[in-house]
Amino acid sequence: MKKSIIVLNAILAITVISCKKSSESGNKSILKTDSSETLITDTNGKVDSMTESSSTIEVNGKRVEKTDFVYKATDGALVKVVFKNDPNESTVAITSNKKTFTLPKTETKDGETIYKKEDMTARVKGDSLHLEQGNNVIELKRTKI
Repeated sequence: MKKSIIVLNAILAITVISCKKSSESGNKSILKTDSSETLITDTNGKVDSMTESSSTIEVNGKRVEKTDFVYKATDGALVKVVFKNDPNESTVAITSNKKTFTLPKTETKDGETIYKKEDMTARVKGDSLHLEQGNNVIELKRTKI
């Protein structure tokens, strides 16, 4: 009886050891996927849903381009800026604190693009966006998230 228990345990141990697979062995044609998730957070540690993206679509044979960027104000606040270019008009939409301001393009000169609506003016040059509303002036820089 003791011999059969010892033999049974030995067979069980060999079976467990031989069935154990390492992550590198097995079918090499199966691609490994990375299940990690990248989260962008703002200065307060809250998850930030703003990302940088670009898209081009065709509507009735006309190309419409939208490019989204995240800009950072001098006080550290993050601002989403969407540039839209279509055959009819070009606009910039600036979103901060759940408020969106959409300004039409008025002119381009010396590498600077100016968007204006009522008392609000946005001047874009390179990675800088200079926003004026009344006496308030806000300087924004494009971030690299």
